[in-house]
Amino acid sequence: MKKCLLIILSIILLPAYAESSKILPSEIGIVQNVQYVDLNNNDVSQTKQIAKIKLLTGDFKGETVELDNMLTGNPYYDIKLKKDTKVILHAEDNGDGIELSIEDIKRSNTLLWLSLLFCGLLVYVGKKKGLYSLISIVLTVFFISHLLSPMILFGINPLLATFLICILSTAVTMYLVGGFNAKSTSAVIGSVLSLFFAGILSYTTMLTAHLTGFTDENSMFLYTAHPELDFIGITISTMVLATLGAVMDVAMSIASTINEICSIDDTKTIKELFISGMNVGRDIIGTMANTLILVYLGGALPLILLAGNIDLQKFINLNQVVTETASALIGSIAIVICVPFTAFAASQLIKKDSLKKEYKDIQI
Repeated sequence: MKKCLLIILSIILLPAYAESSKILPSEIGIVQNVQYVDLNNNDVSQTKQIAKIKLLTGDFKGETVELDNMLTGNPYYDIKLKKDTKVILHAEDNGDGIELSIEDIKRSNTLLWLSLLFCGLLVYVGKKKGLYSLISIVLTVFFISHLLSPMILFGINPLLATFLICILSTAVTMYLVGGFNAKSTSAVIGSVLSLFFAGILSYTTMLTAHLTGFTDENSMFLYTAHPELDFIGITISTMVLATLGAVMDVAMSIASTINEICSIDDTKTIKELFISGMNVGRDIIGTMANTLILVYLGGALPLILLAGNIDLQKFINLNQVVTETASALIGSIAIVICVPFTAFAASQLIKKDSLKKEYKDIQI
């Protein structure tokens, strides 16, 4: 009961939380001119860019400011400015006024047209189902950004919060796309059971492998801002969330197949429907598990390339390598276990629903 109240309070207090952070909004500017200045400090050669930037947003819109931008030679940190480049400016109140600094290049326009292309194709190809799928994606992103994140920051157990959001997202997606029927319900049951299994497996892996929960710079930045958070719990939550999409896909595919088979031939028994679902699931397993593994390998490609410069024994025992590999394996295991869970639930619920419809038809 106490945890439920904490969840409700975190949702209610979200606007107050956002307001209390007092983060000044960033501004957008466009580079008008760039000058280069070579610096030599203690035999270290550096280049400074002096950029004249015209503000495009904010209270000082239209004004021009002159800002320094250091080039260290490290491509990870360097922001190379050119004329007409749009930049994001960090605003900070230093007590005497607002101080601006160059944060990064403005790249959101690229994301915008990619998003529009995706949404357009999804609705055009998927028609009504595509529209419902788009709505479910928007809701899932909202649940994670506006419910899950505040709950974790508010002090609620990350794993508990993640399971609640996963259940909510799964139910909304399945019923929105598949309708309120036995097919969608069985897909929800199969997905949720698989996620619980993945959660238990993730927790066990974290303990037995002695993983720290710190896998990249983002973890360190988060620790600097919120050292009180449970980073092992957050890593487990990350593993579960990464599995959610693939598991829902498998569950709905199997449930839909069993539903179609039953609607075409309602003489099929529960056992026969279960076997049909398992046969379809076996075909799905190979491609879906491979897809999930490739997603993780693609994201970890720089790390894989680094393996050539490190002793293999050291490499395979690195905290980041073990975490990434475990995430891929746990996700694949969740996909495999989702097949029998969903096939069993779908064969039971869909057959019972079919018998109820036959009984009603006989009465009429």
